[in-house]
Amino acid sequence: MSKERARRRAERLAVLEREKAARARKVARRQRRRIMVRRLTPRVGRPGRIYRRSRGERIGIVLVPLLAAAAVWLLVSDLALRVVLTIVIVMALPALVVLIFGKRA
Repeated sequence: MSKERARRRAERLAVLEREKAARARKVARRQRRRIMVRRLTPRVGRPGRIYRRSRGERIGIVLVPLLAAAAVWLLVSDLALRVVLTIVIVMALPALVVLIFGKRA
C-alpha cells in the first residue's frame, strides 16, 4: 500500500514538474516577446532632435538657404565670390535659425 502511494506521489510530482517547466517556458517566451516589442516600437512623448521644430520651420530652414544660394549663383558673375557667399550662407545658417526661431537646438 505504501509503495503504491509513493508511486502515485512520484507520478503526481513528475506531472507538477512538467507543468512548472512548461509554465516557466511560457513566461520566458512572453518576456522575450515583450522585450522585442519594446525595442521595435518608437518611443512616444520623447521626440528626437529633428522633430523639435514644426514641418513648416524645417521646410523653411532647408528652402531659404537653397533659394539664397541659387540667387547668388544666378546673380553673381565671379566664381570665387559665388563660392565665398555660398560658404557664408552655410556657415551663418545655424546662427540665423537660433535667432529667428528663438529655440536652442
